[in-house]
Amino acid sequence: MKKALFLLPLLWGCTLYPDWQRPEAPVATQWLPLPTETTSPTAHIMAWESFFHSPPLRKVIRAALANNRDLRQAALTIEAAQALYRVESADLLPSVSAGMTASRTGLTRAQNSDGNRSINASYSANVATTAFELDLFGRLRQQNKAALQRYFATRAARDTAQISLIASVANTYLQWLADRKILTLAEETLTTQTQTYALVRQSHEKGVGSKLDVAQVQIAVETARANQALYQRRVMQGGHALQLLMGSPEPLPTTPPTLEAVALTTVLPPGLPAEILLQRPDVVQAEHALQAAHADIGAARAAFFPQISLTAGVGLASAELGNLFSNAAGGAWNFIPKISLPIFDHGLNQANLDYAKIRENSLIAAYEQTIQTAFREVADALAARQTLELELMAQRDLVAASQKAYDLSFARYKGGIDSFLDVLDAQRSLFAAQQHYIEVEKQRLANQVNLYKALGGGLQ
Repeated sequence: MKKALFLLPLLWGCTLYPDWQRPEAPVATQWLPLPTETTSPTAHIMAWESFFHSPPLRKVIRAALANNRDLRQAALTIEAAQALYRVESADLLPSVSAGMTASRTGLTRAQNSDGNRSINASYSANVATTAFELDLFGRLRQQNKAALQRYFATRAARDTAQISLIASVANTYLQWLADRKILTLAEETLTTQTQTYALVRQSHEKGVGSKLDVAQVQIAVETARANQALYQRRVMQGGHALQLLMGSPEPLPTTPPTLEAVALTTVLPPGLPAEILLQRPDVVQAEHALQAAHADIGAARAAFFPQISLTAGVGLASAELGNLFSNAAGGAWNFIPKISLPIFDHGLNQANLDYAKIRENSLIAAYEQTIQTAFREVADALAARQTLELELMAQRDLVAASQKAYDLSFARYKGGIDSFLDVLDAQRSLFAAQQHYIEVEKQRLANQVNLYKALGGGLQ
């Protein structure tokens, strides 16, 4: 009979906590269209240094990882979660404390048997454990497991913050380079238009051309000057944004590399499986949060069963402090078991269990949505990757055609065939084509950065 009672908690423990099962990912097994590059058949997360090959960009990212305040807050959150886990773990082991007490009591003549006043003293020392709970039904173990899973979730959140920071720094850096390149284009256009304005005005003063031609050239000059001022402002603001992400007043290079010099990893494995999303830190975070909620259900179930706690101590007692640790001292001990069984709690334990189940179901939906969002981000990045290459080639041809049209239009104007209005239209088309080419070039590189982020840190 005693053996059966001993095994009863173990049998209850088998039914209180069902095994954890990861929910199936509600997405397709792989992405379409698939990348065409070939590489190793296995895909895994790569270090960020292996993805970003440009030394100047690496330097900026490294500064951000060392000094960015948002990332520093995420690291401190990890330390707080780790400390909380240690607190939960401490409940699994008995706490032992040592203490000493002393008391002195004065007795009046009426209180004393011999009719004299006296002072009685007593001293004691003990080592004790207070209210240590025997975790027969796993309540404390499940709470400890939940705290551990929340700690893991916090670590994954920090990894998510780091990947987002790296992507933000890289994209801000690319936009800064693109704005600098467009600023250079605007300055070159302003120089050309200024020279053209001087030429047209001299021709008008010699009786060749009209005031309308002079006014149209002046419009082109002022437009170029306005574009120059616009991109000067954007370059300065982009530099400020980059320094904020870096978290330090380290000056940016005055002669940074061009967009063409930025080198990023482009190789991806063929037939990329959707299971790779399970390595994304935000998906890992959602899964750990779900496992913590699963453990909370076990702790809520265990609350329906008795809680057994023990209080025990051993010590010494003496009427004199000098004899407290000598043979004259008397020994003392205590052992106090306590059992608490919930009988009528107005539905508190059941409400806690219902809440834990509802929260788990809510986190299952959040976990599935996180995977679906991740799948879409990767699919969008892969789709943009193929189309941006085609758009960049088409835009390159458009720049060449616009340059040719501008040269022909200016030659026809100088030959007296066309008015300067045609030249002005051709110049606007050329500047717009050149500007859009730089933007597409930046978007192509930014798409690779976004794919690095969407895959949870790049793949190789």
